[in-house]
Amino acid sequence: MDKQNLIKLAVNFMENSKENKIRTETDLSIETGTRIYDAPILGFANPQDECFLSLKVPEVIGEHFRLPKEWLPSANTVISFFLPYTKEIKKSNSQERAWPSWEWLYGRVEGHQLLVDLEHYLRKELNNAGYQSIVPSLDKDFFSITAPKGDSHQKDVSYEKQRSYTSNWSERHVAYVCGLGTFGLSKGLITPKGIAGRFGSIVTDLKLDPDQRTYEIFDAYCTKCGACIQRCPVKAITFEKGKDHEKCSHFLNKTAEKFEPRYGCGKCQVSVPCESGMPTKS
Repeated sequence: MDKQNLIKLAVNFMENSKENKIRTETDLSIETGTRIYDAPILGFANPQDECFLSLKVPEVIGEHFRLPKEWLPSANTVISFFLPYTKEIKKSNSQERAWPSWEWLYGRVEGHQLLVDLEHYLRKELNNAGYQSIVPSLDKDFFSITAPKGDSHQKDVSYEKQRSYTSNWSERHVAYVCGLGTFGLSKGLITPKGIAGRFGSIVTDLKLDPDQRTYEIFDAYCTKCGACIQRCPVKAITFEKGKDHEKCSHFLNKTAEKFEPRYGCGKCQVSVPCESGMPTKS
């Protein structure tokens, strides 16, 4: 199995999946004809890439970030993929200013399950080909913290309590190491297919050549145009500090209350120059 085999497997899976369709808000048994995702793009990295070590720096993620070989000691390759939302989903979310569109909500929740299905599928194909593989975000040792654990301004607060809005395996940061893109002001990752979409990853002992990163700094693709700042309904993004996770999370909680069992926002990912590709610097 080589890169092209894996890319073809991923593309064909998304192309043929019956779940890659939006269903109507009034009757979930009826398809609208709109797809959730376009074809995925994949990136590959050496698990011993020094860039992974940099993710353990407190200012990036922290010491709780687990390296690829901490997930799979025999790891030879890290595979990251980006699933870009279709133009129909992005357009629908652009038209509604205050709240996420139905299409975006569906893509965020049912679309996430489809992403998980793709991870399971690729892992199974790798295992069937004789390669041990693991999906860190689905592993029993994975954790994600989305609420503050203490006042980080207090010097006597322990490191454990300071951790908030973090995880021990970050899909966006892994995608960055794998060469898929760089960060924007909104903390999203700008890929050749834009910022609007979802990321997943697999660690495997299949040895594949790593992709070369075409950037040297973490925000190389961001033009600092400020469009995402204007798009945010709760002013959670600034030039000085980027995204305020607490403000963003508070609004997401409101959408969860309003649209239960779905939630989402994504306003900073649509009607911006990096929505569907890398913005052009003037």
